[in-house]
Amino acid sequence: MDDERDPIDLLETLDLTEYEERALNRLIELGRTTAPDLSEATGIPKARIYGVLDELADAGYVKVIPGRPKRYQPKSPETILDRAVENRRQAYESYRSDIEDVREEFLETFGPLYERASEDISPTEELFHVVDVGDPSEAETRSLYREADERVDVLTKSFEYFESVEPAFADAAERGRDLRVLFLDPSFLSAENAAVQERTVTRLRERYPGVALRFSATRLPWRGTFADPSLEYDSGRAVLLVEEEEIPLHKRQAAVTENPSFVAGLERYFELTWEYDTLETDPYS
Repeated sequence: MDDERDPIDLLETLDLTEYEERALNRLIELGRTTAPDLSEATGIPKARIYGVLDELADAGYVKVIPGRPKRYQPKSPETILDRAVENRRQAYESYRSDIEDVREEFLETFGPLYERASEDISPTEELFHVVDVGDPSEAETRSLYREADERVDVLTKSFEYFESVEPAFADAAERGRDLRVLFLDPSFLSAENAAVQERTVTRLRERYPGVALRFSATRLPWRGTFADPSLEYDSGRAVLLVEEEEIPLHKRQAAVTENPSFVAGLERYFELTWEYDTLETDPYS
């Protein structure tokens, strides 16, 4: 089919080098072969092919068959994907261990410096800071889910960025955090955004039936995610942005706040909208 993806594009998910992608792709097609034959089939120089195959074997994607000459055989596609996940997990655990090894010294060294430098910052300056919309704002949002102790509320038009934060969202759901998502009435959305919203709602209901969903009956002046709000003003973090349709998304900035009083105000707005200004009927029922 004309719309089928190039196999090399799929292999990019594994974070391989160009030579490793070419070698693994051809090896999967051939089944089992020698390094010289694979070099000829892929155009990878003979001086490099053995190193490429050794890297693939170390990653767990290829088996080495002893003999004269040695032969190389790919693991099954399912095994390759499972091993890729395990490799990333091991790398993360190693990185986390490295962080923990220096944590005490890091805090002792930089903690006093940070405290002294923060003495001159006024409460107004501490209200929030800004990050670009996109990867930076999504990273902040993921941290809200991962660090939430009780609940996370989401105010969104179509939750178009859900896929990028879903692993953290799923983690919060698995840890029993109370999750609520307040969407905008799809009648206010463009056809494209409405389609995105419908796909996201379907995904949420299929995978996370415990998550509460509602639809705002009126337009939303701002959107955001906030965790652990408290009317006692003793907890809360949030990432939010205001509605600016005339400004392209890639040029916008999001506000990040850890001010409990400010987050409590956002929570109050969310609660009033959730209780008194949502659609009476489900648009996707």
